[in-house]
Amino acid sequence: MPLPKISTPTYELELPSTGKTIKYRPFLVKEEKLLVLALESDDSKEITNAIKAVLKDCIQTRGVKVETLPTFDIEYLFLNIRGKSVGEDIEVSVLCPDDGETYAEVQISIDEIEVVKDKDHNKQIKIDDKLMMEMRYPSLDQFVKSNFSFNGDNQVDQSFDLIASCIDKVYSKEEAWTSDDFTKKEVTEFLEQMNSSQFKDIESFFTTMPKLRHEVEVLNPKTKKSSKVVLEGLASFFA
Repeated sequence: MPLPKISTPTYELELPSTGKTIKYRPFLVKEEKLLVLALESDDSKEITNAIKAVLKDCIQTRGVKVETLPTFDIEYLFLNIRGKSVGEDIEVSVLCPDDGETYAEVQISIDEIEVVKDKDHNKQIKIDDKLMMEMRYPSLDQFVKSNFSFNGDNQVDQSFDLIASCIDKVYSKEEAWTSDDFTKKEVTEFLEQMNSSQFKDIESFFTTMPKLRHEVEVLNPKTKKSSKVVLEGLASFFA
């Protein structure tokens, strides 16, 4: 007689980008093993494929395309799925700002961590009097590059690659060029023509982009001084 199947609970959450409610289940042991092996490989392709496979398995709502979800949706999903898998509270090691060298452990409830949206955030960027640019949010590949470090990465090249991959459309009143119309080389040359003010507007798209954010109060065990610290991005909650 075969062993019985173990039932797995399902949960709901709203995707920050759309407000759409989706259903998901926690990681299973086989999926957590897949993630651990991928992370140990220190290979971006393996990690991307593992996260993609795990999220696809855990998301129970049909029609959700993991590859096209904004990074902040993926971070929020990943955090909540992990929370339901290993516990609702996480312990984070936080650097105490009063001395800049001591770390203290802080416990955070995952339910309290939210995606914060900046009121000044805009996907439409004015380049000059004629040209506009429309941005799209970073993909799953960029999520991996942002949260896991790899030896030998060039930060300048990474920055340009990120921006180039997020340009959805360049347009004027008469014409429009979508991301399918230009090569990586062409978009790099296009970006290099910009002045610092124009480039700063593009950077603002990323700095004001919705992100996981939570404020914690940390007590320095050495100085006994209490300080408030803001944690941002998924990597901050696994420190």
